[in-house]
Amino acid sequence: MGDKKFYRAIAMLCGTVIGAGVLGLPYVFQQAGFLTGALTVLILGIVVLMLNLFIGEIVLRTPGNHQFPGYAKIYLGKWGKRIMMFSMFFGVYGALVAYLIGEGIALSAIFGGNPLLFSFIFFAIISTLIFIGIKAISKAELLLAPVVLILMGIIAIYAFFSGNFNVSYLAEFNVFKLIIPYGVVLFALVGGVAIPEMKECLSHDRKKLKKAIIIGSIIPLAAYIFFSAITIAVSGANTTEIATIGLGTILGRNILLLGNLFAAFAMLTSALTLGLAMKEIYNFDLKFSKMTSWVLTMVVPLLIFLVGAKSFIKVIGITGAVAGGIDGILIVLMFWQARKKKLRIPEYKLGKRTVMGFVIITMFALGIIYQIASMLKLV
Repeated sequence: MGDKKFYRAIAMLCGTVIGAGVLGLPYVFQQAGFLTGALTVLILGIVVLMLNLFIGEIVLRTPGNHQFPGYAKIYLGKWGKRIMMFSMFFGVYGALVAYLIGEGIALSAIFGGNPLLFSFIFFAIISTLIFIGIKAISKAELLLAPVVLILMGIIAIYAFFSGNFNVSYLAEFNVFKLIIPYGVVLFALVGGVAIPEMKECLSHDRKKLKKAIIIGSIIPLAAYIFFSAITIAVSGANTTEIATIGLGTILGRNILLLGNLFAAFAMLTSALTLGLAMKEIYNFDLKFSKMTSWVLTMVVPLLIFLVGAKSFIKVIGITGAVAGGIDGILIVLMFWQARKKKLRIPEYKLGKRTVMGFVIITMFALGIIYQIASMLKLV
């Protein structure tokens, strides 16, 4: 039973991280050059791994169950909670909107018909599972996260032996384009909201949380580089914003079906855990009833989607750079304060990490400034 819960905790993090972002990575990799994109993923992957370990120590140092805004209030005060709330709302709702867009397109490619109809069907499914709660979601993650990785592997093998594989498409590198994939890569890597849930899952043996975080952070990192390499080696300049659409066009109907099945599973796993995290923010931290928390979690992204948010790559790029950047800065600040307050002895300790913290804060601050400037057409 202990091992099962350990693997379930890993699956929860992997399932949260591997979502709609993986579908946009090949497109921004191709724009920047594959080697450029791969380096961006490695740099940000190391940073996000460190942040995830920070989060793990924070939740272990804090009595009770909370989500990010609750931890921000404990360690940074009201101003920290307000900023974290903005970031969480912006990030989780942005992600859920992206999943509604992407899932509709993916399911439409599989079954035919109107993508809008399939977005509504997807919305109904995740709404039901999020209403049921953590046991159903953690069990779904344990099943769906491996399914996503298996489908990715099958697609890669088919693509490699299809005769369309061209290694020369992977040779481009331009250090001046490192910033191009930044927002989409950060969106694709962030999944720390699952860590408080992982702590709940590992309540029997919290010493395993550190190992589960490391494994759960590294698996998506490797999978992203691998999937992007396969996609670009096949699609080249024809890489589409949703990667599986372009792959299917080149490799045929079977891969169109399988690729978009992979996309559908990937977005489902992320939507489940992010939706639960948002519901817990309303329930644990804002003290709304469970029913009200569920309604607020599900209705807001649906309304944003209906108002007209339709650009998949823009949604995930903006969401990743802004929300991911704000979260990263606040996580470092919370980590420093948690070590000072010592509310509880944690099951693992990382050390002060002062220099690393300042590097992360600087990187994310510059990323936010760049994204806002880009939105305002200043760069």
